[in-house]
Amino acid sequence: MADRSTAAVDVADTSGEEPLTAKAGASTGDGKSRERDTAPQSTEETDRAGSSATVSAPELHSGHKLARRYRLEECLTRLDGFSSWRAVDEKLRRAVGVHLLPAEHPRARSVLAAARSAALLGDPRFVQVLDAVEEDEIVYVVHEWLPDATELTALLASGPLEAHDVYQLAQQISQAMAAAHREGLSHLRLNPGAVLRTSTGQWRVRGLAVNAALRGIDVDSPQRTDTEAIGALLYAALTQRWPYEDDAYGLSGLPKGMGLIAPDQVRAGVHRGLSELAMRALVNDGSTASRQESPCTTPDELVRAIAEMPRIRPPEPVFTAPPEYQRTSYQQGSYGRPAPHTAPTAPVVVPPPPLQTRTGKVLKWGVAALLIAALGLGSWQLADALMDRDTPKEPETSQPADTTDEKPKIATHKITGAAEYAPDGSPQNADSVAKTYDGDSSTYWRSRSFVDGPRLAPYKQGVGIVYDLGAEKDVSAASIGLRYAGDRTTVELYAADSLSSGTPVGSMKKIGTTTTQSTTAKVDAKEAVTTRYVVVWLTHVPQAPGDQYSGSGYKQAITDVKLRG
Repeated sequence: MADRSTAAVDVADTSGEEPLTAKAGASTGDGKSRERDTAPQSTEETDRAGSSATVSAPELHSGHKLARRYRLEECLTRLDGFSSWRAVDEKLRRAVGVHLLPAEHPRARSVLAAARSAALLGDPRFVQVLDAVEEDEIVYVVHEWLPDATELTALLASGPLEAHDVYQLAQQISQAMAAAHREGLSHLRLNPGAVLRTSTGQWRVRGLAVNAALRGIDVDSPQRTDTEAIGALLYAALTQRWPYEDDAYGLSGLPKGMGLIAPDQVRAGVHRGLSELAMRALVNDGSTASRQESPCTTPDELVRAIAEMPRIRPPEPVFTAPPEYQRTSYQQGSYGRPAPHTAPTAPVVVPPPPLQTRTGKVLKWGVAALLIAALGLGSWQLADALMDRDTPKEPETSQPADTTDEKPKIATHKITGAAEYAPDGSPQNADSVAKTYDGDSSTYWRSRSFVDGPRLAPYKQGVGIVYDLGAEKDVSAASIGLRYAGDRTTVELYAADSLSSGTPVGSMKKIGTTTTQSTTAKVDAKEAVTTRYVVVWLTHVPQAPGDQYSGSGYKQAITDVKLRG
């Protein structure tokens, strides 16, 4: 936790980049000139970009605590009246990132509003805002720290990405930004430093709305700005070049005076469809796509354009054959080989015929005696049985069979209440939990649709519902009806402490688990657990098509739940 990871902190990136929808120093379509961000030479130097902010960043130091909880560890950026820190949440014992600025800063209110709006979105494809507070004349924004993620800037330092990786980047980032714009949120500073790839291969965006608010950036066409930014990311991922004349983010710009040329003309072997997609998003200053397709001006249009492309599959793994065994010296013919050593042949002792030895003869007589004894005993038992058959027997009094050893039937418990279990504070469909025990299999509670699966982590550890049995009862089995079949659904049962429990499942007593590909999941515990509250927890969900309530993706719905003792 003490190690610094530049890929994990959503700091205000000050790399010298060109605004995407207009060149540096030029006027945009609305007549406003956009600034070019320039990194200061030291942390003491602020407000070099000509910002209207004149308030200096709060003079805090390592070890300072915010709200008696967030301990500042290392200052990463001090610029334009605000500072960004790596910190530790001592309450939850995890690393976080923090933006700080004075409450009298002219952009303090807009930063608070942007952070709170981004936190309400709750989309796991974005680095989540955890807290936004004004306290003691300081405004601070707390957000996730992802130590296992790597910036796109660092990935491109070793070369362009594979076509499959670029396809995943385009698909996931455009879908994320389309979802954000539907909620009225934009990024406006979407660059290689704001895009991260986790250890599981998922792409995440940091600084939604907050980075632009910290810098005071506002445009008249936010969807066009973010779309062109996605096009620039694709261009850089395909070519390892920045699609403008100036160098930025450790990437070389295009040659002076050549204008915007297609990625497949910059580097050989670039995927033609991805090259055209980048050009459609980067249409600007008279440039057009290579096949004259209409430009993509919104993230939604970019999502549709990607959906029309043939899916790019990951490359097949390359298996290298082990090297053949090679002799260390010249072994042609008999040269270099030692002469075979011939040992004298030992005489072979032929065993005597079976049962002809003294021991064999004793064994034969013993077996013969046993056979004679067995025949005599059998004859005596047969005669005794014939005599018993001729003897009249007394009638037996019939008695009812003893049924005390029969296994009792397992009772189904009545569910008296339920609530959605969302320890991360982001419920899926809290108003529909009662439909899972109303006796009607046509009604259901459903999760949201996720981009990747079947495993929900790391975006969410799981989704589920906690049920109230009215009193403590033994729970040893469960039957869960599901709406979607496929590969695959994993259900876990836990004993909770209350109906509104926020305790992580890792701290609860586990009742049982099962994995299924059908529409029914049956959980059988090794031993019954006595509890009043039971959590039905889904950690893996199958891919399902879209419907009138949600889009296609990895999701699941629960129709009926029966808990048995």
